[in-house]
Amino acid sequence: MEKSEVVTLEETTVQTNWLITALGQSDKSPIADRLATMHATDVARLLESVPANQRAEVMSYITQSQASQLLPELGEEVRRQILNEMPTPELSVVAEMMASEDLAVAIDALPDDVSNQILDSLDSDNRRRLEAVLDYPAGTAGRLMSTDAVSVRPDTKLGDVSRWLRKQERLPPYTSMLMVTDESGLYLGKLPMSVLVTSDPGDTVSSLMETSDEVIRATANEHEVAHLFDQRHLVTVAVLDDDNHLLGRITVDHAMDILRREADHVLLSKEGLKEEADLFAPIVPSAKQRGIWLGINLITVFLAAWVIGQFQGALDKFVALAVLMPVVASMGGIAGSQTLTLTIRGLALNQIAIGNIRWLAIKELGVGFLNGVVWSVVVAIVSYLWFKSVGLSLVIAAALILNMLVASISGVAVPLALKRVGMDPALSGAVVLTTVTDIVGFLSFLGLATLFLM
Repeated sequence: MEKSEVVTLEETTVQTNWLITALGQSDKSPIADRLATMHATDVARLLESVPANQRAEVMSYITQSQASQLLPELGEEVRRQILNEMPTPELSVVAEMMASEDLAVAIDALPDDVSNQILDSLDSDNRRRLEAVLDYPAGTAGRLMSTDAVSVRPDTKLGDVSRWLRKQERLPPYTSMLMVTDESGLYLGKLPMSVLVTSDPGDTVSSLMETSDEVIRATANEHEVAHLFDQRHLVTVAVLDDDNHLLGRITVDHAMDILRREADHVLLSKEGLKEEADLFAPIVPSAKQRGIWLGINLITVFLAAWVIGQFQGALDKFVALAVLMPVVASMGGIAGSQTLTLTIRGLALNQIAIGNIRWLAIKELGVGFLNGVVWSVVVAIVSYLWFKSVGLSLVIAAALILNMLVASISGVAVPLALKRVGMDPALSGAVVLTTVTDIVGFLSFLGLATLFLM
């Protein structure tokens, strides 16, 4: 796999077509040869792109070394399927080849009895590393960290450090700095590799090491980890326990994985889907997963329909109301979703605090009012040209302004309220917001029409 080349998105599609075709042919010998030349990430994408019932066959052409590299690259559902289909003896061999943080992710997807067998099969060093990671809950820095941090003592001369490094077969990936610790493992600072190679070999580590607050506590959540990397443009960060002892490190590739998962979560949650959802999963599990949110949406639709039903008399007398009422609800929904997206993004980036919520709400109300006035004029003019009714034009203009104001404040209030009660705003915010804007839109338009036009 080290000889593999970068694969473009277009080439990924070509490879997927090739693999699916090759699986259907009698001569399948080219599959293993071609997969052996590909990068682990590209093989993982191929596995995710074939139907679930063909993945076990693809895995049969992949070496154990390749499997150890691609398993961490798979989505959660696909990885769980692959692991559950692999024989335990083969899993044990693959586990020995995996980094502790990657193995911790894989073990989470296995039954307890299989996990215990794998743990028992590991050598003492690998087991110690793995248990150090498993001591921390999923989603924390401790679970994400690598235990392969390279550390040096503060009183060591740079020349001695350089000679020691040259004796190593290879350094861990993303070793942009050396961690400085005392004899007890207490973290003192870091020595950038750039300083090591450009400074006088007679200088000591302590005279050139850097001390900063760019460290992560093992109990910190993964969002804090990603935020630190994003804000400080880091490559690697030390992970410490509560007593400042060095436990390991987190590298930029893990931070990028977190940021990607969070972006996927926001995008897919709007449609009631999980970011680890398997595109080629079997029909029944996929239908169950999506059916829940279809049911929730149906309830909200019936609620909006009930509101409309309360004005059946007005709709029977004034057909134009039925024609125009979707305009008010739709405009409110769009305005609210814009505010909702910005608020969720602000929450994700920790930009929203108690001190600025009031300012944000006032600002969004101002935006909603300004857009409401502008577009209510446009809608009123179109309504008048269509139905030749001044009263109807004024009613829809007023209803539109009212719904835009409600949508704007709801776009701020809904995600904040959901987060306060422990619910995910990205997952359920859009459903709640749409319900509010639909009901307020129909109620304001039909209610005003009933008062002033009937």
